[in-house]
Amino acid sequence: MQLRHADTEDELRACFPLMRQLRPHLADPTDFIARVRRMAAQRYRLLGAWRDDEPLALAGYRLDENLIYGSFLYVDDLVTHESSRGCNLGARLLDSLTESAQRAGCAKLVLDTGLSNALAQRFYFRQGLLTSAMRFSKPLEQETPR
Repeated sequence: MQLRHADTEDELRACFPLMRQLRPHLADPTDFIARVRRMAAQRYRLLGAWRDDEPLALAGYRLDENLIYGSFLYVDDLVTHESSRGCNLGARLLDSLTESAQRAGCAKLVLDTGLSNALAQRFYFRQGLLTSAMRFSKPLEQETPR
């Protein structure tokens, strides 16, 4: 098992089934790859724990900067295949992202999780992450073209 980024179309296509476990609204591999390519313009990368050509765990992240944190690494996505949970793959990915953030001079590693996702919250606490904010969101109606 090795940690490496998914950069090629074939690698991203291989990531789709696992990412869809976390993000079931993703329509299909083509849509997923197009989104990842657009997000790459905002410095999004997808790090995987790979066994041969199969990702067992994924972490989507980006380096960013804002007035609250200064430079930080934001974890958009973190998912481990059900059959690989308990193998410390999520912890290994977070450790690798922490090292990347430190090398990049970031002040923090930041992520969001659902208020009802108690299992993820316990995992994040065990990894040394602390609750520091509450995020609010509001769905916006999409205008239909005329």
